[in-house]
Amino acid sequence: MRRPTPLPVPARKAPEPAAGAPSREATGSVAVRARNEAFEPLPVIEPNPVTDATGVDEPLPVADPDRVSAPVVVHDPTARTEPIPVVGSAAVVRSAAVVATEPAGATGTVPPMQTVVPAGTVSSPGAPSEPSVTTETPARPGASPSATPDPEPDQVRLRDVWRASRARRKALRAEVRRFTVRARRRRAVWIGAAASLLLLVLGSLGAAYSPLFAVERIRILGAEQLDTAAVEAALADEVGTPLPLVDASAVKAALLAFPLIETYTLEARPPHDLVVRVVERTPIGAVASAAGFTVVDAAGVALSTTAAAPAGRPLITARGGVKSDAFSAVGLVMRSLPAQIRGQVTAVAATSPDDVTLTLGGTDTQVVWGSAEESAMKSVVLQTTMAARPPADVSVYDVSSPTAVVVR
Repeated sequence: MRRPTPLPVPARKAPEPAAGAPSREATGSVAVRARNEAFEPLPVIEPNPVTDATGVDEPLPVADPDRVSAPVVVHDPTARTEPIPVVGSAAVVRSAAVVATEPAGATGTVPPMQTVVPAGTVSSPGAPSEPSVTTETPARPGASPSATPDPEPDQVRLRDVWRASRARRKALRAEVRRFTVRARRRRAVWIGAAASLLLLVLGSLGAAYSPLFAVERIRILGAEQLDTAAVEAALADEVGTPLPLVDASAVKAALLAFPLIETYTLEARPPHDLVVRVVERTPIGAVASAAGFTVVDAAGVALSTTAAAPAGRPLITARGGVKSDAFSAVGLVMRSLPAQIRGQVTAVAATSPDDVTLTLGGTDTQVVWGSAEESAMKSVVLQTTMAARPPADVSVYDVSSPTAVVVR
């Protein structure tokens, strides 16, 4: 079977020159010279004998190179030349020329040779020609130079997944920290303040309950008739005890041995002082008893007992004893008297709460007081009356009614 003979390639017509452009005769020589410089002669295909079914060898037709007409290229000095983009990475791209081929025809037909079209524009004579740029991609070992290397498949390993997950978690934590920086600072300030306060409290408590604040000296304040040395000796067991650990009940038991102490308070003065402030009982007189004479206060508390009547203490006579209402009235009257008048009283008698009578020493002047009501006013009236009329000239001062004083 014979192959079909390829059709001849028609000759291309030269483009018509534009208006104002130089004529073909003027530019023909330039174009021909440029064509001769840019193109190489086409190789001649040697005939290949083909044997048909009949066994007759016939050579393949050879295309007539004279019938291939090259295009006439007119150089435009104002035109800009642009490089041809490189397509693909495995093939070698030449900027000098691009060989265009047509797809193969029918089965068994050899495509004819086509015209080689220059890739760039033809420059004017004498202009330097641009070098061609060749981009090549190194082929893998063992592969043919013309074969395109196949991309390696992506291999996803567990380590890559773990690293990606870890990076994502780090980024997420960084974002969370960036958006919560103000809240974290505020929380840190509160935690720092609370921790500082707690440390301060714990440090203070630890120092207070340590030997650094132990009792080393005991001071007694407010004592006039009381023996302070005896009180300090009674409280000597508290020396060496931390101030917060001083036993108040032990101090009370030690002070009960001193009847003159009516009330007391404990005061700690860091680092080493324990102060005891006492209020002494005020003796109002002496009460006669089988044991002798007992000095008592307004509440009937025995302060001391002597065999003889104590000097400077009035003798108290109250029906019913120190536990009676008559004695309570005597105590109120004696506590309300000014110190100047109380020092002149030598005896006090009461048979009931409403008939208290005082005796002024030296002149035996009687003062009828009556009940303990309005004792403060009666004391002022008595002092004023005694200043106007001294006890040496008076036998009785009756102040039972403070608004109507009777002097006899």
